[in-house]
Amino acid sequence: MRLKFALLSLVVVLSLGVSLAVAETEQEVINRYLQKTVAKHTTKLSWISFSVSMDRINRHNDYNDFAIIESAKLGSGEFSWIRQGFSVGADFGLMVHKRFAWSLGGEYWLKLGNNLPTGNTYLQLSTNTVVPADPKSELKVFGFTTSLQYYLINPPVASAKQNAYSVRVGGSVGYYSASWDLWPEYENLNLATAVPVGTNSTYKGTAPGFSFGMGVDYPLGWWDLGLAVDASYLYLNFGNVSWYNSNDEEIVASLDGTENGRVDLALSGVRGRIEIKRYFNW
Repeated sequence: MRLKFALLSLVVVLSLGVSLAVAETEQEVINRYLQKTVAKHTTKLSWISFSVSMDRINRHNDYNDFAIIESAKLGSGEFSWIRQGFSVGADFGLMVHKRFAWSLGGEYWLKLGNNLPTGNTYLQLSTNTVVPADPKSELKVFGFTTSLQYYLINPPVASAKQNAYSVRVGGSVGYYSASWDLWPEYENLNLATAVPVGTNSTYKGTAPGFSFGMGVDYPLGWWDLGLAVDASYLYLNFGNVSWYNSNDEEIVASLDGTENGRVDLALSGVRGRIEIKRYFNW
């Protein structure tokens, strides 16, 4: 009897020991999984940013030639050249490697061109007639871009984010859209008939944009904010700006009334940008 009781007690003790060992092992597995999960979710460093840019547009472009030619046909005043472009933008960025960062964003350019005082006149060369007009030329541009940056010095890291100044180089590719509004009496060119159309609508066009340059990031010291300053060259040339009438005929702006004189909106030039970044982990 005593032997049976001893054997039973031994079985119970061993069972309890095995159960405790298994329970402890399961808890360790859970802890390790949680640790890996936490580690995984703190290795990705990203940011959101807001920026303002100023572009020094190349002076020799079709729009400036257009402004000179059309101003000579006005009774008073003149159209301004396009010299600078100002834009605002926002981006989402992600460190994809120790020294590489990728970002996706968009930008909106403030209005280019100008409106002249009302009560003016305009000379239509096709009929050699001076007609009343309220001349205006307004150009609007917006676009979406993606970029890749390589950090030469002090890339940001997930553990400390941006804790020292950084130097980087890189480039971007974008898709841009432009709309150009001209006054109704402007003598456009119908490419199908080679004569002006009596009215005007909004001229629209799209184009790819490319930029390359360098930038410096500096931590501001609170709320994981950083200040970035960039200098780059933007290539952006709209060569297909036009509108279509009810007969699906293409209408363009022309410098001399011919297809070869078609006005391209070239906005390429040197760009400077100031950006505020907010870093975060996920």
